[in-house]
Amino acid sequence: MTSFARAERDRLCDLALETGPGAPTLCGDWTVRELMAHLVVRENSPLSVGIVVPPLASITEKETERVARKPFDKLVDKVRKARNPLALPGIDAAVNTAEYFVHHEDVRRAADGWVPRRLEPEEQDALWRVARVSGKGLIRPAGVPVLIRRTDTGTQTNLRAGSDPVVISGLPSEIVLFLYGRRETDGLSFEGPEDRVAKLRDSDLGI
Repeated sequence: MTSFARAERDRLCDLALETGPGAPTLCGDWTVRELMAHLVVRENSPLSVGIVVPPLASITEKETERVARKPFDKLVDKVRKARNPLALPGIDAAVNTAEYFVHHEDVRRAADGWVPRRLEPEEQDALWRVARVSGKGLIRPAGVPVLIRRTDTGTQTNLRAGSDPVVISGLPSEIVLFLYGRRETDGLSFEGPEDRVAKLRDSDLGI
């Protein structure tokens, strides 16, 4: 059975070829070409260290710029084939579910007239696991108590304990996008003290 991470990888590659290398994304000034180069570097080069070690970010940026000059179809093919340790079963689900879902939506939602996709329940479950585990670190910059609640099942969990938390309600897919710093979301609601809600929504979330 194809994992959600694997399926999103293929969907992103299909969309990248459809939109073309110059299409915009939600990743700052990156085009689709630069996004695909980022994924190639992330999975295949030790120079990707700057992704997780900010002082070394310039090294990763230069390598990404170099890789982005390669033929676009070869970049997409490299991402799709994924012959690297991060694509191994088990590891793939742990480290690539959010990466490929979020970047797929980065391309989809950068286009005018985007609409949210309908994901299968098991796909929403996979993203809920991401939100519960990764969300604890992702919301740290806000410094406020946060509780997340699924609107499809009613399940909820604390990301940061404390009284009078901000409650984020929505589908796991939309919650994950918000936690990763995307503001192009659909159907999310925020309840709690106004100052805390504002602080959370104005914080620089994500990686």
